[in-house]
Amino acid sequence: MVCANHGGIPELLAVGLLSSGWGTMLNKPKEYGPHWEGFAERYGVRLTGLSTGNAMEAGLGALWGEDPRYFPSPTRGFGPRVKYVIRSSFVALHRDGRFHPAYARFAGNVRNNVLSNRWRVPSENGLGSAALRILWGVAEDMGGNAHTEFWPDVKRKVLRRR
Repeated sequence: MVCANHGGIPELLAVGLLSSGWGTMLNKPKEYGPHWEGFAERYGVRLTGLSTGNAMEAGLGALWGEDPRYFPSPTRGFGPRVKYVIRSSFVALHRDGRFHPAYARFAGNVRNNVLSNRWRVPSENGLGSAALRILWGVAEDMGGNAHTEFWPDVKRKVLRRR
């Protein structure tokens, strides 16, 4: 079984830059302002939260025998692969060689987003904002899985590269 990591430096930079740029363009949250300093604040807050969540997932995953990496689908066909991408956002490979619920991923995502309320500005540090960030975290994980699953095909077929 071949494994691929997602959430690496290129994706971290790309998603972080897009997210921070979008927030700066819309000036959300307003406390940071619509300027370069505001962009840097948004990027920094996102990066610290992501780092905290990843550290929690890695640490707990090591204790609990969970492998956080994404393993490409063993099946072919678009539909089955999409289902696999979604499913893989909620399960992790364990020491026994089988997939189980990804408890370390859940704990890292929830705990990081609740904990990050401590350093976020008042307009985005409530439980509702944390819940929304948790959902975005799941969506980003699915997006990373989809990228890892389908990018080699897109690159080969559309860009004519190996």
